[in-house]
Amino acid sequence: MAKYSIEIKRSAAKEIARLPRAELLRITEKIATLADDPRPVGCKKLSGEEKYRLRVGSYRILYKIEDAQLIIYVVKVAHRREVYR
Repeated sequence: MAKYSIEIKRSAAKEIARLPRAELLRITEKIATLADDPRPVGCKKLSGEEKYRLRVGSYRILYKIEDAQLIIYVVKVAHRREVYR
């Protein structure tokens, strides 16, 4: 399988930068693994949207997959109580 490239939206990059250090490391590692497997075990497609959700502890990573261009767009990273607003 081909390797996907990862693009992080500017607002998502700011959200990642504000995370606690321990969570920051876990989330950046999980985002990096998406390049090899964009639909890992545990990811869910959001209903009504072309986005996927990945759980990392109490945080969620929302991302879009463009299979034709082999690109993953990280749209939002936030705590589970705030991510879907």
